[in-house]
Amino acid sequence: MVQRPPAGSIPDEPGSYQFKDAHGRVIYVGKAKSLRSRLSNYFQTNLPARTAQMVATAETVEWIQVRNEVEALMLEYSLIKAHRPRFNIRLVDDKSYPYLAVTVSDEWPRPMVMRGARKKGVRYFGPFGSAYAIRETLDLLIRTFPLRTCSDNKFNHHEKLGRPCLLFHIEKCSGPCVGEVTREHYQGFIDELLQFLEGDTDEVVAKLDSGMREAAGELEFERAARLRDRLASVTKAIERQQMVAERDEDIDVFGVSDDELEAAVQVFHVRKGRVVGRKGFVLDKVEDLTKFELTGRILEGFYADPPPIGMPKQVLVPWDPEDLGLYQQWLTDLRGSAVTIRVPQRGDKRTLQETVTRNATEELVRHRLKRASDHNSRAKALNELQEYLGLPEPPLRIECYDMSHIQGSDYVGSMVVMEDGLPKKSEYRRFKIKSGQGNDDFRAMEEVLTRRLTAYQHDKDLPVSERGKFSYPPQLLLVDGGKGQLSVAVRVLRELGLDQEIPVASLAKRFEEVFVPGLSDPITIPRQSEGLYMLQRLRDESHRFAISFHRELRGKRMTTSALDGIAGLGETRKKRLAKELGGVNAVKQASLEQLSSLTWLPDTVAVAVYEKLHEQR
Repeated sequence: MVQRPPAGSIPDEPGSYQFKDAHGRVIYVGKAKSLRSRLSNYFQTNLPARTAQMVATAETVEWIQVRNEVEALMLEYSLIKAHRPRFNIRLVDDKSYPYLAVTVSDEWPRPMVMRGARKKGVRYFGPFGSAYAIRETLDLLIRTFPLRTCSDNKFNHHEKLGRPCLLFHIEKCSGPCVGEVTREHYQGFIDELLQFLEGDTDEVVAKLDSGMREAAGELEFERAARLRDRLASVTKAIERQQMVAERDEDIDVFGVSDDELEAAVQVFHVRKGRVVGRKGFVLDKVEDLTKFELTGRILEGFYADPPPIGMPKQVLVPWDPEDLGLYQQWLTDLRGSAVTIRVPQRGDKRTLQETVTRNATEELVRHRLKRASDHNSRAKALNELQEYLGLPEPPLRIECYDMSHIQGSDYVGSMVVMEDGLPKKSEYRRFKIKSGQGNDDFRAMEEVLTRRLTAYQHDKDLPVSERGKFSYPPQLLLVDGGKGQLSVAVRVLRELGLDQEIPVASLAKRFEEVFVPGLSDPITIPRQSEGLYMLQRLRDESHRFAISFHRELRGKRMTTSALDGIAGLGETRKKRLAKELGGVNAVKQASLEQLSSLTWLPDTVAVAVYEKLHEQR
């Protein structure tokens, strides 16, 4: 564990600090307005779980002092980018988004789809959700701005031939390769396209409309028809760019949807009031972060390399970053003019952010489903579990157990099953705890495992046609909890003589640590591994299943317990009686005359209800 630096050795100045492990590797990078104040926080008790794990892993801490907070912020990101520390939040989904790019520095510039690192002399617009979306938009625009879209090799080939390609003949290119257009005229097309892509569409539309009317007035109907078609194409392209704000507004809108492990982020770029691009990514939440700190980390990662489309005047976020002034100053320096960050409270901007947040929520769901359903990921996860847990074979059937109760009441257990990496809900089982052990998870776990594994022992020697619901053993038995729950599972397996047949492990939620029998320290499974992700998903599913069963039992107990055991009053009559009188308490207050007046309730049953409820009172 890292030792606290001597008192007075840490400067009370802005800077960046780095925690290093025993091998000298940087495992965490942070920034601070005051290095002394921030670092002292790491040597207190009751640290958040992930922070405590980082401090326990670290061997030394170093720092770099700078002049101000903005420099500290920039230095922090540079160090994170250089060292990729394991305890810093990081981008999971780093796919390359396509942009509509215009090679403005070329002799004959051209629009094209471009991915990857930015190049000098190229203007970028987007990003778009797919390259197909760009090509579809570009197909509309080149009908209005007939620019070349061919590669340099194809351009040079037709230039040598002295004949243009088909695109010239169908009026999707002005033919610069064969001198059919002057440089000035071609540059005019480029300037108009850039103006249009930047959001200034009114002037382009007005110019085409006036040109069409002028041609028609001069009886040049062929030219008027061409301008009409170009106007129709550009109008259709404009319709694809949704108008969401005032025409003079340049905004980036962030939406975030997160859970304990990951955060999906969507960003809509609004320029001149229109949505001209969007980008999404997923963050792995390695650090213990508040929602305000998470906002800061998102802004750092997104604007460390300013977007090709340019910096906005305003950034809309779901929560203010922890140090609002610092981030506003940093973005202002990047833009060269004032940038504000705010949380929209009402009106169109609030509605827009809710739309972006819905996109983020859907993306998080897709991200989970993609990983869960992808066969290669599942195969990789099972192979990783075999390797890390030392199993004799990939665990094609995994069972996970969890307990749920409220202060010992309505104690229930759950068993969820994965086969070949996919949930098998027909094999899920629920257990009502019968031992009356009170608030004791260990005894409840022992009862559930004993009941399940005893049933397996009973069934395994029977003919297949006679076997019951527990006839197949798991190839990995997983319990939710730490060493205590694991020891219970090991004891049950040993008492039943199954300890050599069924492997067992436990997953502790606090540090996502995996424990196996015979080892005092947890197994280290990389955070981004498919194997750990599968265990987490299985554990979360067992918890959800147990909670839902617990709530169901608790709801039944609370709504019907007073009416239980009354002769002639079955489930249907109990529900109808409570509904018609306004609840169980109302039934308790009802007179015998009120109960007897219910035509569907027999008099003998009405008397039995009245007498039992008044006995209880």
